[in-house]
Amino acid sequence: MSSMPMPLQLSARSVSPSLAPSLETARLRLRQHCIEDLDASLALWSDPSVTRFIAGGKAFTREESWGRLVRYVGHWSLMGYGYWAVEEKATGAFVGEVGFADFQRIIEPSLDGMPEMGWVLSPQVHGKGYATEAVRAALAWGDAHFDETPTVCLINPANRPSLRVAEKCGFLAHEQATYQDKPVLLFRRPPGGR
Repeated sequence: MSSMPMPLQLSARSVSPSLAPSLETARLRLRQHCIEDLDASLALWSDPSVTRFIAGGKAFTREESWGRLVRYVGHWSLMGYGYWAVEEKATGAFVGEVGFADFQRIIEPSLDGMPEMGWVLSPQVHGKGYATEAVRAALAWGDAHFDETPTVCLINPANRPSLRVAEKCGFLAHEQATYQDKPVLLFRRPPGGR
């Protein structure tokens, strides 16, 4: 009696070389995303308190979260920069995502040629300073790799916690704009944070 072969179960940690460098802070580890992050990323992106300022409160589906995860890894492969998964060093828990992207946004003024910084952390760790700590670590890496290129970020004007993180990390309010029919503030950080 022959049996059907079992589907191959691969672990991204064991089969793909890491494209993203690992970064560490006093309390956090920033590392490349892997397949095993899908459930934690889905939990993060399906939480309305996370998405209310980013996706208009719309929870992400598993399919959308998978697409986001693949896009993160693809950025590293195609652009040489991207997003990191953020882990709490003490527990190894996935607590968020931070990094740079080129989302090819249709927005004026154009963001072309400027890495766009973004961050999202689990509500369970809000108020601990993790966002600022993770963003500063990512920016230090960016300062060493982006030459004289400024970095930018888009923030919903009602997202006060992210506005504070941006300001603490050297981003300066640059301009008001509209993205996908919603108001956003464009922030710009000079090369090296100067």
